[in-house]
Amino acid sequence: MNEGTLAAGTRPARVPGTDAAWHELLRRASAPYRGAGRFAWHFARGKLGRDPVFRSLVERGEWGHAARVVDIGCGQGLLASLLHACGTLQQAGQWPGGWAAPPALQQYTGIELMPRDVARAERALAPLALPARFVAADMRAAALPECDLVVILDVLHYVDHADQAALLARVRDALQPHGRLLLRIGDQAQRRGYTISQWVDHIVTGVRGHRVPPTWGRTRDDWVALLGSLGFTVRSAPMSAGTPFANVLLVADLHASLS
Repeated sequence: MNEGTLAAGTRPARVPGTDAAWHELLRRASAPYRGAGRFAWHFARGKLGRDPVFRSLVERGEWGHAARVVDIGCGQGLLASLLHACGTLQQAGQWPGGWAAPPALQQYTGIELMPRDVARAERALAPLALPARFVAADMRAAALPECDLVVILDVLHYVDHADQAALLARVRDALQPHGRLLLRIGDQAQRRGYTISQWVDHIVTGVRGHRVPPTWGRTRDDWVALLGSLGFTVRSAPMSAGTPFANVLLVADLHASLS
């Protein structure tokens, strides 16, 4: 296992003149949710606009050229909408030259525990005719199709340590040659930020009408060690810019011998 840290600091280097492109992406990715109700649209605008992970994925191009994507804990399908918006911006000739080209999406599978979120995703994104399907299922039992990229943002701590390891093993088995996992976690070693993120998580979960479950955290180093034991090479980057949290993005690639 080789583990490294991406560029120091909490933000990637910004390409000059890209703010306008990002705001256009935000507009395009949020627009479909107007048809799914006021809550869906405001949530899309707020989450995409304020959570640093989405702009970071676009600017860093960490999703590579993945054509087949599995999004575990997909919520109302924001990642699918963002990927579609990237494609339309590129086709319109407005894609910044300093950004890596977005993937040409061929298959997207979103897995989400909450049926209401799945319903919002389907209602909002159906008019786009995306190559996407949304599944209301527990991530511990949901079938994982063959894929190039798996994205798990802020949900793996909702299952216990044994189930975390089991799911990540299934992710490894579903990933195809040169497959990649993007996993955002809370670093339990950063005690203050981790505590704040857990507190906010519980409040938001309760406000949305969901049961507040127990959580099982790990330190960043423990997550990296677990992924290494499963055959991944891992890089990490802070992913809490503009927030008081302790979030870290782990970019995990399969060893060539296992892909």
